Amino acid sequence: MKLLRVGTAGAERPALLDAEGTLRDLSGVVADVDGALLGDEAALGRVRAAADAGELPALDATGLRIGPPLGRIGKIVCIGLNYHDHARETGAEPPAEPVLFMKAPDTVVGPHDTVLVPRGSRKTDWEVELAVVIGRTARYLESAEEGLAHVAGYAVAHDVSEREFQIERGGTWDKGKNCETFNPLGPWLVTADEVPDPQDLSLKLWVNGELKQDGTTAEQIFPVGEVVRYLSHFMTLYPGDVINTGTPAGVALGAPEPKPYLRAGDVVELEIEGLGRQRQEFKNA
Repeated sequence: MKLLRVGTAGAERPALLDAEGTLRDLSGVVADVDGALLGDEAALGRVRAAADAGELPALDATGLRIGPPLGRIGKIVCIGLNYHDHARETGAEPPAEPVLFMKAPDTVVGPHDTVLVPRGSRKTDWEVELAVVIGRTARYLESAEEGLAHVAGYAVAHDVSEREFQIERGGTWDKGKNCETFNPLGPWLVTADEVPDPQDLSLKLWVNGELKQDGTTAEQIFPVGEVVRYLSHFMTLYPGDVINTGTPAGVALGAPEPKPYLRAGDVVELEIEGLGRQRQEFKNA
């Protein structure tokens, strides 16, 4: 299933995109697309049954905002330097263990919402990423196979980053990762049954129409199942938690000088195979 949330910011309602590309209203079946739904097999079964029976009313998508596909996100855990090609372009050694940092849930916006360049920013950068959404509580998992079994679905994430804040201002990476609007998510949450191999997905990102990132999740140093297993030994993962799994090569940080960091007026578009497409215009905060 392709689950999403539509409507004005803060007042989104649940919806489903059917196989014919028609937007369907889920508000008569479930209250929201969130951890409570993803962790409830019976509720997901009701959604599938209603969709299969053709019982969901169609929605007019004209002018309808697409919000983040997941409400009430618990936490966002991010994996840094998780692609071999990205590590090479930044001159970093591939990490022996996953590099972790956090993004606050309030950084999440819709896939086509405006992204704000922070005040004082000189090095705002782009990063297309595969987002993993947890569907079962995960604690001390023993295998990557178990890790995959705890995934509810996948989405496109844009891990917008301010590199000066992240790298040059001391402390942790979190300074450059948690600025307002720095995590567009969506358009859909695609359930795991529709993604048979998360290590075989293409990722692309364009800036002002120029292709900047053209990668594949096959380049991940730590694949999805292993990332979930690993994280479960350091924190409990709950339904509705999100993991941003890293970005492939092609970011501004890895480009030669002068590095083409983002400015107000730039337009970024990104997509992951089967998971949909985003488009954001950047403006000054």
